Amino acid sequence: MKRIFSSHNLQVVHHLRNLLEVEGIRAVVRNEMLSSAMGELPPAECQVELWVVDESHLKRATEILAPRPVTGADWTCACGEASGPQFTHCWRCGSAR
Repeated sequence: MKRIFSSHNLQVVHHLRNLLEVEGIRAVVRNEMLSSAMGELPPAECQVELWVVDESHLKRATEILAPRPVTGADWTCACGEASGPQFTHCWRCGSAR
């Protein structure tokens, strides 16, 4: 097994595990319950970790989890607010793109 990611955010770690599992890469989450020890342990000790079970899948897992640049054109909401392509809702009025 090989650790591929760690974070204080449990939901992010589980989301990434789900992305790997959909691609057929078995992964496990470790240290889920350590968040209750925050304040008692050093911050690095309280991180939730994502581990790839079969190390032969490590390269593919890294590719799947690699950040991708946001592409596309800016858009303008009906209220007149301009937003970047990464946004799905207007920050001013809350309308969907």
